[in-house]
Amino acid sequence: MRRRTRVGVAVAGCTVLAVLAALAIAVAQPAGPATAALGTVSLTPAPGLVARSTAADSHGHLISAPADPRRGPRTVSPVQCERLFAANGTGACLRQDGDLTTYQLAVLDEHLAVRREIPLVGVPNRVRVSPSGRLVTWAVFVTGDSYNGGRFSTRVGILDTRTQDLVPTLEDWTVTVAGRPYTATDLNFWGVTFAVDDRHFYATMSTGGHRYLMLGDLEARRLETVRDGVECPSLSPDGTRIAFKAARDGEPSHGWRLSVLELATGRVTPLAETRGVDDQAAWIDEHTVAYGLPRDHDGSDVWTVPADGTGTPAVLIPDADSPAALDVGRPPSDG
Repeated sequence: MRRRTRVGVAVAGCTVLAVLAALAIAVAQPAGPATAALGTVSLTPAPGLVARSTAADSHGHLISAPADPRRGPRTVSPVQCERLFAANGTGACLRQDGDLTTYQLAVLDEHLAVRREIPLVGVPNRVRVSPSGRLVTWAVFVTGDSYNGGRFSTRVGILDTRTQDLVPTLEDWTVTVAGRPYTATDLNFWGVTFAVDDRHFYATMSTGGHRYLMLGDLEARRLETVRDGVECPSLSPDGTRIAFKAARDGEPSHGWRLSVLELATGRVTPLAETRGVDDQAAWIDEHTVAYGLPRDHDGSDVWTVPADGTGTPAVLIPDADSPAALDVGRPPSDG
């Protein structure tokens, strides 16, 4: 088992989000003012989406929106989050811990009632729920790892909401790179995305200057490399493709191009969104991915783009981020 010196508090996002937000100001198209109404927001599986508002009058609040924004206004909930995701009636909300400057994970039921709270050591970054609603995962940024020279590190947690079993880190799991055991001390994980079996998942691992797509097995506590250069993966509802951030020229400092990997063939398709997207995309159906794109210091919009490289990006939810479709990838109930 690896041992590391851990201290401190985290102070950043999946990379440095503020930098890309500033770059996006000049290129993101302006969105019209969001129309909203106070009301009841539900996570019950049904056509429609939930997201986090970035509008001035409801900033940080969980919102629901129709699948077709032309069909009516969005609804604003009193619940507030820094990051949000939902699937099959389970919500995962990364939020500030009361008046403290620390954060927590709040697991929500379909009516937004809190089922469990878990304190987090770090700043919220990524959050996902498995298609069944059973598994919840999150990533935070921390500082103080002895191997990292004061730079930011990431830490992933996974919770089984049925058994309440908690995986506090992936760093002590068995890891193989190119089929060989790998025991470096500088492992960082983030961007977990679950398969429908509630056992396997994909994630990003960073080590030795490389970012790998990893396949994880919750029962075996094992991670193995799939390929290099895949960051913030998002598995398609049919389990055949992964939407991800591809570093331009292989250098994250050059920004990212939203792309889709076909798992069976290894073929990568750059999508029609050419602006830098520093987000873990969400599939809203088998053919479309959604993502948050900063517009200014506090605001962002949810955009969509076809997953086959065709078409053009379009605004789906103005003044919002952290999108999740409520009726996508839901597996049959196993009782």
